[in-house]
Amino acid sequence: MELRSLGPGAADVTCVGFGGMPLSTSGRPDEADSVRVLHAALDAGMTLIDTANVYCMDDRDIGHNERLIARALREWSGDADGIVVATKGGMTRPAGRWDRDARPESLEAACEASLAALGVEAIDLYQLHAPDPRVPLEDSVGALADLRTAGKIRAVGLSNVSVDEIQRASAIVPITSVQNRLSPFFREAIDGGVVGHTAAEGMGFLAYSPVGGGRLNRKLPDHPVVASIARDRGVSPHAVVLAWVMGLSPNVLVIPGARTIPHALDSIAAADLDLTPSETEAIEGAEFSVA
Repeated sequence: MELRSLGPGAADVTCVGFGGMPLSTSGRPDEADSVRVLHAALDAGMTLIDTANVYCMDDRDIGHNERLIARALREWSGDADGIVVATKGGMTRPAGRWDRDARPESLEAACEASLAALGVEAIDLYQLHAPDPRVPLEDSVGALADLRTAGKIRAVGLSNVSVDEIQRASAIVPITSVQNRLSPFFREAIDGGVVGHTAAEGMGFLAYSPVGGGRLNRKLPDHPVVASIARDRGVSPHAVVLAWVMGLSPNVLVIPGARTIPHALDSIAAADLDLTPSETEAIEGAEFSVA
């Protein structure tokens, strides 16, 4: 599988990574099945796993996905040292809601908990999950800089940010990567310049929800343009869309989630799919309704 740069200060990783969230949120498989899905992805060559402390059901379940990934890596027969695990802090799950808390003291406590959940001495990539409107961005990023100086995280990432926020954070600490939403349904990371800015700065761009997420990805098999390309190429519509997202820029990596082994392996197939210019243009010009 093609390797791409995760960004300054980080190892190169596979262009298709594994998004851990579906294994720990509503509708999650049992733990043994989840471990088998992760092992299948790793056996197929994935070297990047993306998680977060809040990939769980609620605040009583914080760290579920991190603990699950730690177990999968412990029990995997391959070289777990070659796998990059990226996690995040700065959100909470009270009563199952998604709330923000990026106060420096909260980020420091979240990082300590993530270190314990993952069973590591240092986190490969620690990302601010989202800016907190109640906290100056510089304070939140400063906390991550301090964690990096203390050796608890190796690289700093941002998520759900604008170009201005990336620039402000970069004035405080080197930013390795940015993780924002990007799919044919949601192209604000392109239109708002985030993908272009990260490419120019040598940062990796991690595209989350690359096939739309939730109900939207279920629309792809019936999408006339995507379905036609999928039939012609003998691949799934989801693989076509993942290939389109990765083709937007050489620094873009996709981190689709999966609850089953076939779904995980299908995502990996996108790494070997090179869309033609006409196929790319057809997807670019097609309508992708979110209604």
